[in-house]
Formats: sequence, C-alpha cells, structure tokens
Amino acid sequence: MTLSGAISPCLWFDHELEEAAEFYTAIFPRSSIGHLARYTDAGPGEPGRVMAGEFTLDGLTFRGINGGPAHAGFSESISFSVLCRDQAEVDHYWERLSDGGSTSVCGWLTDRFGLSWQVVPQRLYELVSDPDPVRATAASQAMLGMTRIVVADLEAAVAAVS
Repeated sequence: MTLSGAISPCLWFDHELEEAAEFYTAIFPRSSIGHLARYTDAGPGEPGRVMAGEFTLDGLTFRGINGGPAHAGFSESISFSVLCRDQAEVDHYWERLSDGGSTSVCGWLTDRFGLSWQVVPQRLYELVSDPDPVRATAASQAMLGMTRIVVADLEAAVAAVS
C-alpha cells in the first residue's frame, strides 16, 4: 500500500488488469502484485473478477481498474520510459514488452495491452547531448532511423564523423 500523498499512475483496463499485472511483474525486477479487489455479488462486474488493484514494477507502484470499455485504451500521449544500462537490457525489455504488441520508431513500442513504452539506453542520451554538435547530430540521425535502439550503431555513427 502506498503512503498518503504518494503519486502513482492509474491505468484503466477494459477487463485485463490481472493479466496485465502478471505480464508486467514477470518482466521487471523488484516487482510484485499487491492487493486485487474483486467484484462481489453486489456487482457491477462478474463476481470473482478483478475490479481494481495495484502492482509494483521495479519499485514504482501502479494502480489499475477494470472499468469496462467506455474509457479503456491508451495512446502514445502517455508512455512509460525504461532507461537501460546497456544493450542487453534494451534487448530484454524490448523483446518482452513488444511480445504480442507492436514496435514503432526511436525505441517506442506498444505492448499487448496497448500501453506505450520507450526503451532507451543511457548511452543514447549521452550521445545526443554531446557538446560537439556534429557528433550529437550524427547520433540523433542514427536514432531516427532505428526501431529498437542499437548502441553499437549509435556509436558507429558518431565515430564516422569524429
């Protein structure tokens, strides 16, 4: 349970909250499913199905509700960014989160529940922030041509102009 005044994202699902919580907690370290409140005979959902709950991903608590289709669905206007230490982490999160979803450009993907993620290596931020504008531009141009971010390709693009 989070503390009073703590801020956490709340995700509105049609009916897949429990499935989503299981999916996400299997991907991220230090993750767990917290309390899941289930519908009772009082309704409005099917008794025993999850109504609302919380789960924690790598220390960040999320709340979720199965609110039905009226407002369910996500767009890229809200996304979660996963900052990765190295290519192995990028590959891990990219493969797991995109399983059953779709990939986009510049490290963006949409998972099987329609939630958008940015899977970004720390090295990308370092290279596009290089004080040498030619190197920063080369890194940015390389990134714009990628789907999954590949650190070696970013570094090769920067080395080619150095």
